[in-house]
Amino acid sequence: MAVNQILPYRLWVGHADDGRDFRKLLELDLKALVQVAIEEAPLQPPRELLYCRFPLLDGIDNRPESISLALTTTAALVRDHVPTLICCGAGMSRAPLIAAAGMSLGHGEQLDVCVQHVAKYHRCDISPGLYSEVRAALDTLR
Repeated sequence: MAVNQILPYRLWVGHADDGRDFRKLLELDLKALVQVAIEEAPLQPPRELLYCRFPLLDGIDNRPESISLALTTTAALVRDHVPTLICCGAGMSRAPLIAAAGMSLGHGEQLDVCVQHVAKYHRCDISPGLYSEVRAALDTLR
């Protein structure tokens, strides 16, 4: 499992297979699962887990409302200290960026600072196009 906790938050970042490892998620005592990959089939987690799916592309042309909902949902989970895994296809672009943006929105910090913080705990290779769309959504939400 390549899932990594982003300390001190109760937030984990991983790839698609991490989101399918329900036994491990329950062992980690996670309570929510946020999937942010359009190309991945919807997960069918156990009933105990909150589950949100936002079909995001790893690049440009995402629906602005999908990005805004992913950010506000993640921010609420972070702010409320809900143990959450955010996962995408490879786990290196969408999931870390949405985690960082949720931290940014939830705690009023700069996106760049939050991305650097996530990168201390989890490998990142964030798409520049997606980054610009997320930054624009954050500017609108603030």
